Order: sequence, then structure tokens, then C-alpha cells
Amino acid sequence: MLEFIQLLKQRYQAILAQAHKPSGNLDYQLRIDQLTLAEAFVRKGKLLASKDKQVLQVAVVGPTQAGKSSLVNVLLNQASAGVSPLAGYTVHPQGFCHDVKRGDCQGLQRYFGRFQCLPPEQLGKQRFDCYALSETTGQSPYLPACVLWDTPDFDSIDSETYREGVLRAIALADVLVLVVSKEKYADQSVWEMMAEVEALNQPTLICLNKLTEGSETVLVPSLKEKWQHARSDAFPEVVPLYYQKATGSPQWPGEYQNAIAQLAKKVSHPKHARMEQALLQKHWQAWLEPVREEHQLFDDWQTLLDGLLKQAIDTYRHDYLNHPHHYETFHQAMAELLTLLEIPGLAGFMTGVRKALTWPMRQMMKLGRKRLHITDSSQEVKLLNQLAEHALIQLADQLLDKTGQSQQSDWWQALSTLLRRQKPEILQQFAGAVKNYHLDFQQDVEESAQRLYHKLQEQPMVLNSLRATRVTADAAVIALTLHTGGIGVHDLVIAPAMLTVTSLLAESAIGSYMHKVETHLKQQQFTAVNQALFVGCLSQALNALPGQLANTTHFNISPGQLQAIEQQLTEKRHGLRLL
Repeated sequence: MLEFIQLLKQRYQAILAQAHKPSGNLDYQLRIDQLTLAEAFVRKGKLLASKDKQVLQVAVVGPTQAGKSSLVNVLLNQASAGVSPLAGYTVHPQGFCHDVKRGDCQGLQRYFGRFQCLPPEQLGKQRFDCYALSETTGQSPYLPACVLWDTPDFDSIDSETYREGVLRAIALADVLVLVVSKEKYADQSVWEMMAEVEALNQPTLICLNKLTEGSETVLVPSLKEKWQHARSDAFPEVVPLYYQKATGSPQWPGEYQNAIAQLAKKVSHPKHARMEQALLQKHWQAWLEPVREEHQLFDDWQTLLDGLLKQAIDTYRHDYLNHPHHYETFHQAMAELLTLLEIPGLAGFMTGVRKALTWPMRQMMKLGRKRLHITDSSQEVKLLNQLAEHALIQLADQLLDKTGQSQQSDWWQALSTLLRRQKPEILQQFAGAVKNYHLDFQQDVEESAQRLYHKLQEQPMVLNSLRATRVTADAAVIALTLHTGGIGVHDLVIAPAMLTVTSLLAESAIGSYMHKVETHLKQQQFTAVNQALFVGCLSQALNALPGQLANTTHFNISPGQLQAIEQQLTEKRHGLRLL
């Protein structure tokens, strides 16, 4: 699950980084933030599942200039966090170990992943993929043993550059301390963030900072209203913090001295898996909306291909298999049959022909040159290559139409460009597949000839009659010439002697059997062409095109990938229910 969330986030980031922003009202940056938070929360689950000692994590979060760093120093009871009147002074998560050793927090490096742990003095604004973790020397009456995190703001203009660190710190927290000032408590960014983290189910404390005497009675009801509008859980306790001019920091009220310790008792790590599941379920459909749109485009593309390939195979059936003049394959079988017949009186003539050849017939058979010649001169081979080229031309035209009409014109345009670039290679691969198919299919042709020959042996009168006719001798010479490359396959189809032999057999006692052999050969041929060429070669190459679109402009997450991860999500949910 973690790997899939990371992949999905990377694709969102890559697409958002392009010059052309995603169309529609999809807020890709919001989804990136949600995925970052979810990724961190899943990482926390792995941390909790490890054997490392679990230290309480408390995060102080809030908008810019709310006084987070000042409050951190108050809670630590010492000046550890850097403070400044300037907005955006803190840009890295900084953890302070209170009453715990740094060595007890070794698992944090695995949690932060690519973020590097640096000493506080080495944190700079040149890079944001880092954090600090340091030990404190004092003892605070306001904190239990924990790591207290000072976090950057999440609402300034520059916060996008270091927002990931904020989200990682928030997801890590067992207890959340929200700091808002009387000027900032109503900001929309505050409540958008609090709405996003609700699924984390963290015990929360609100600190209303920079108050003046009597202002809390007015602000707390308004604060409660904002909370109830953003979230469905109970309104948390509010700690009023009054600004002290003498110290320049707020003063923590004595009656709330144990507030954070009381919240820590509500932390339940065994419930993390259920909360993790709730977070994923909350956003799952929205995250995958553009991915499913691409899947619909894949389906449309498949429908388009199916129509074109059906048209091509139908044309092959009509213009070759069922064409009375173009269908040549069965005539090849007849030529093979004639070479099997031992025709008295032709032996000397056949021997003379063999001697005239550059290579003996047997050697040519051994090298497969006969099949190669037949393939090179085949009308079927030419037609199949023409059908493939015509299909790609039609496909290119339809892609141009889609580009002009579809709301997803960028996807179709990219596919059109990819097809145009790969068209020569696709046609070359198809031509090679056609040649291999035709060479291999000669075995089926020869087997058909063997079947006819064995049937003729069962009919001695037909066999002797066929051997006795002069036209058979002429046809045998033509068949031999075909094998040696003297004529092409198409010439064989129209040779008068071969037509006569075919007619004699058709009118003989084995005529019906000959038609059965021819029909069976056509069925084998149709299946082989459809599966090996149109489905196995052309369709496979074209179906692979969408997956080759740039990951910087498209999600390219296959339906199979999505189905596998959703099954994992479902199984995990059912497992939780059983527990």
C-alpha cells in the first residue's frame, strides 16, 4: 500500500509540474497534500509495528505568526526553539526530546525516510528535506516524557516548498497542539487542515494565543463554531494564552498544567490500523478519479482497436479465403499432392529437371528454400501487409478526430503522436510475423496434401486414372517448377493444367472429401491469421501504446495494478472487522 501511495503521489506531482495544468476543477495540490499525509501515516503504522520502543510524539502546529515556537519554549520550560517576529522563520520540523534519550528515537529515521536528520544549527533554507532532533536538559511541569515537535506554518505563500515536513510531523504526532491567535483563528487554511487530519483521530488541544483580557469569552464560542463546521468529533479543550510583555512569550495557565499529560492517556496505538484504514477510505475515490478516467480512455481505445481489427480480418476472409481467384493455399496443397504421386513415364523427365537445377531438390527441401520462395511470392502475404497498413492509416485518422472532439484531447493527441512515431516499427514487426506465419503454415498445407494422398490410395481407380492422364504430367512439372522457384504461387492458381487436375478430383469419388480438406484448411488458416497476426502481433503492439505515454503527463496506472491494490485494501478492511 505504501508503494502505491508513493507512486500515485509522484504521478500527481509530475502532472502538476507540467506547463499545462490539469483540466476541470480538480485540485491536484490538495490531493498531493492528502497523499503525503496518508503516506506518512502509513509509515507511522510501520513504525508502531516495529519492535522499537515507542516514545510519545507531541506536535505543535498552526498558521504563520501564531506563536508556535514561543509556545514550544514555554512547554519545554527553556529556550530551545528559535523564535523570530518574521513570518516563516521555522521551515523544518524540529523535535525536542523531553525526559527521553535521543537513542530511544532511532525508529524516527525510518519514519522520515529520505528526510535527513541534521543538528539544529545546520538547518538552512537551501534545502527542506531534513529535520532536527535534539535533547533538552531541563524538566518541564507541562510535559510528560515525549518528543515535542515545533513545526513550520502551513498557510504562508512559501509553505508549499516545505509543506511536506509539516505533514510528516502532523502524521507522526500522537497528540496535536493547535496554536491559533485571535487574528488567525478564523483563517480558512486552519480549518481546512484540521478537517484533513480528523481521520487521524489524534487527541487535540487548542491554544488560543495572544489574548487580551476578556477577549476569550468572545472568541471561544466562535472557535467552537468553526471546529464544528470543519469536523464531526467533539470540540477539544481550549487553553487561553495571554501575551506577557515582560517576557515576550505567553504564560501557560496553572490550571492546565496536566492538560497534555491527560491527552496522552487517550492515545491508543493499537487503533492505528483502523484509523489508517479510515484515512484511506475517506480519500480513495477522489484520489483515483483521474486514474479511472484514464481507464475509460483505455476502454475506448480498446473498442476502437477491436472495430478496426475486426474490419481487417473480415476483409481478409472476403478478399482471400472466400475469393475464387485469389485463394492460393489449397492449390499449394494440390501441388504437394502431385509431388507425392509416383507417375509412370515421368521418372526420366523429372530426373532431367532435377539435374538442371543449381541445387538438388532434396537439398533445397532441407534448407527450406521451397517454403521461403512460396512465401515471397504469396498473394496472401501481400494482402495481410496491406491490411495492417490500412488499419493503421484508419486508426491515425480516428485519433485525429478524437483529438478535436474529446474532452481528453491531450491523451488522444499524445497517443496519435506515439502511433505516428512507432508506425514503421509496428509494420515491420507485423511483416516479420506474417512471414513466419506463412512459413510455419506450409506444414499444414503439406499435411492436407498427405490426407488427400492417403484418400487417393483408398481409391485405386481414381489414382490410376489420375496417373494415366497427360494433364497430370503437365501439372506435376508445374508443381516441380513451383518448388524450384520457377513460377510464383499466383501463377500456379491460374495454370490450366492445375485447374484441370482440381476439376478431375472434384468430380471423382473423393470430391466431397477434397472439399472437406479445403474447408478444414481454411478454418486452420483463419484461426492462425487471427490469433498469430491480428491478435497476437498487431493488437498486442497497439494495446501497449497507452502504457508508453509519458508518466509526466499521464498516470499510467493499469487496471490490473489498481485492482490488485484495491483487493489488498478490501482484505485489510475485512481483517480489521474480524479483529
